Amino acid sequence: MSQDADVIIAGAGIAGATLALSLARAGLKPILIDPVAFDAQLAPTFDGRASAIAYAAFRQWKALDLGEAMEPHAQRIEQILVTDATTPGAASGGPLPFFLRFDSGEIADRSDGEPLGYLLENRRTRVALAAAVEAAGIEVLAPARVTGATFGPRLAEVTLADGRVLRAPLTVGAEGRGSVIRTAAGIGAIGWDYRQTGVVATVRLERPHQGVAHEYFLPGGPFAILPLTDDRASLVWTESTARGAALATARPEWFQAHLERRFGEFLGAVAIEGPVFTYPLSLQLAERFAAPRVALLGDAAHGVHPIAGQGLNLGLKGAAALAEVLVDAVRVGEDIGSEVVVERYAAWRRFDTVTLSAGMDAFVRLFSNDNPLLRIARGAGMAAVNRIAPARRFFMHEAGGAVGDLPRLLRGEAL
Repeated sequence: MSQDADVIIAGAGIAGATLALSLARAGLKPILIDPVAFDAQLAPTFDGRASAIAYAAFRQWKALDLGEAMEPHAQRIEQILVTDATTPGAASGGPLPFFLRFDSGEIADRSDGEPLGYLLENRRTRVALAAAVEAAGIEVLAPARVTGATFGPRLAEVTLADGRVLRAPLTVGAEGRGSVIRTAAGIGAIGWDYRQTGVVATVRLERPHQGVAHEYFLPGGPFAILPLTDDRASLVWTESTARGAALATARPEWFQAHLERRFGEFLGAVAIEGPVFTYPLSLQLAERFAAPRVALLGDAAHGVHPIAGQGLNLGLKGAAALAEVLVDAVRVGEDIGSEVVVERYAAWRRFDTVTLSAGMDAFVRLFSNDNPLLRIARGAGMAAVNRIAPARRFFMHEAGGAVGDLPRLLRGEAL
C-alpha cells in the first residue's frame, strides 16, 4: 500500500507542531492532525496559559529558526524566589524564614549568559509555530478527529471521523491525556487525581517585575507569579477542587479582592487582563512510550503537576529526542516505525521522564499541606540548598534542561 506521509502526528499542539517542524527541516514528510482549527488555537481566549520554557528548550526553537518570531514575546526569567508561606495568603500571612533564591548570574559562565528560562504565552508560541509550519509546507488536517488506528507490519493506518484513512510508517500520539493513538496501541496509563485545580490568569502590574518569578508554597498548593513581557504576570494559583470552582465562578470584584489579599502590595496594584481559566490537576504516565509503529509525545506520554513548570519542557525534550532518533534512522536506511527504532526514543526518555514525574509528585505531597513536621523538614531542606552553592547551581541547570544526554536540538544544533 502507498503511504501518505513518513510520520502522522495526531495533535498539533506545541510539542506536536515542534516535532513536525523538526522533521520537515530534516527532509521528512509529516502530517499534523488536530480536532481544533489552527486559527482557533491562536486566540487569546483559547486557554490563557503561559509556559516557563527551559533555556535548553528555547535553543531548540532557535535551531529551527523560530527565535526571531518568539524572542519579542519571551520574558527572560533572571531570578526565582521560592518561599514557604502560611495561610491565609502568600503576601498577607507572613512567610516563614525558609526560602530559596536562584539567580541566573550564578550559572552565566556555563549557560553563555542565558536566563534561568523564558516565560511565553502559549498563544504567542502557537502563532510562531503556525507560521513556520505553513511556510514549511507541512500538511495540517484541522479540524479533523482521529477515531482509530491499526498498526501493521509495514504501515500504520489512522482513521479520521470523516472516513478518511491515512497511512505512514509511524504514528505519533501527541493529542493529550485522552490519546486515541495510545488507546489503539493498547498502551495503558497510570496516575491519580490531586483533587486540586489550577486557576490561571494574566495580570498587569503597577511596578516592574524585573524578570523575577515568585513561587509561594501554601497549604492549598503553590501560588506562582510568573513574569511576562510589558510588566504583566501570569498567575498559576493552585487550590482545592472546591475552592477552585468557587474562584472560577466568582464575581469579578470578589475575585479581584481575593487576589489582592493573596498577592499583596510588593508589585503595586494588580489588574486582571482577560478571562480566568481553571484546569483540574492530576498525574498521568503512559506505561510505555512506544510500540511498533507508535511513539507517544507530550501529555499523551506524561501529564505532570505544574508545580515546577516542567510539563511542556518534558514534551519539547521528547520532541527533540524523537526527531533525532527518526532522522538518524532514515539516514542509515532503517524503518522508522520499527520496534528497534522507536524503542531507542523510549529508552532515551524513559528514565528522565519517570524520575521527574515522581519528583514532582513528591513535591506536591510535601508542599501542599500544613503538617508541622513536614513544614520543618521541607524548611530545613530549602535552607540547606540555599546555603550550598553547588546544590543551587545543580537545580538551576536541571530546571534549565541542560543536564544529562541532550538531543542535538537542545544543544542548539541543527539535525
